[in-house]
Amino acid sequence: MTSRILGAIAAALLLTTLPAQAEPFRLIVTDLETPLVPNSVMDLAVQQGYFDREGVEVELVRVQQTPSALAAIQAGEGEMANIGVDALLLLVAGGASDLRAVVSPNKSLPFLIASKEEVATAADLAGRSFGVGRPGSLDQTLSARVMAANGIDTDGIEFVALGQPNVRAQALVAGQVDATTISIGVWSSIPDKSGLHVLIDQDAYYRAAPQVSKVNIVTEKVLEERRDDVKKVITALIKASRDYAADSGVWVSAMQAALPNIEKATLDELGTSFAKSWSVNGGLSKDELDATVIELYKGEDFASLHPVTLDEWVDFSIVDEVLADLGTEDSMDPATR
Repeated sequence: MTSRILGAIAAALLLTTLPAQAEPFRLIVTDLETPLVPNSVMDLAVQQGYFDREGVEVELVRVQQTPSALAAIQAGEGEMANIGVDALLLLVAGGASDLRAVVSPNKSLPFLIASKEEVATAADLAGRSFGVGRPGSLDQTLSARVMAANGIDTDGIEFVALGQPNVRAQALVAGQVDATTISIGVWSSIPDKSGLHVLIDQDAYYRAAPQVSKVNIVTEKVLEERRDDVKKVITALIKASRDYAADSGVWVSAMQAALPNIEKATLDELGTSFAKSWSVNGGLSKDELDATVIELYKGEDFASLHPVTLDEWVDFSIVDEVLADLGTEDSMDPATR
């Protein structure tokens, strides 16, 4: 037998004994670029090596909005997806039984309503056009509650489906709609706000619609087959969130690298405003989740659906394992069970 054949056999035997390389852990996100909100932690954890240091290779899969993210994870095109809680509950109430929320990197999106200056008060929204992501999207659902809290009949509002927040902002700047809901990050990034103003700021918006907006979900199959990777992903997200909470300058520096076109002054302002917004304990509080379900079930979409229990759509066990290792931070983000 020649040395060449012996070498080929040896190489083949070596390949059969090497451990299989783990597939990348695909995290589905609904932002087409790093967002100017605490949800940016998922992008930045990739950029800054937080996932790598935990020993898991994370690949971001970018889609537009929650329905696409749900379709992707149900089709097996990702292991974890960041989605709206309302959409998840609709699925679970409709019979879906294999999806579980395991962490919330940014549980309460810093929404505000921006409008033309001529829309001077919330009451002036009556009869106006209002940009939304899509019919029934999270921004529309929450904004309708904010409007109702301000005594506005939403039947008199012309809702215009426009898509992503930056597109809605552009439409507002161009005068194509009278008002829209965007994050404080998108608002801050508008270079020329002439003729525009904040109609309802983020604090007033959250007071009118306090709920957990988004969670990261996995399927039961992923929980069974890649539980260790799920734990590593959650660990990385919590560690990054704690670093940004401890020093907003760490977040600002990371965002400068991710979005070099954004002025540092804008990032500094946002970093300060997010001081208490980071999910330093994983963003899953039983009390907050229960309250979210109660509020959502007041809406028309849930009127004919059976109530869901937390154990039908939430799995606290992995984040609790992470917190047992890292300890809890008591200054924000309560970890009630």
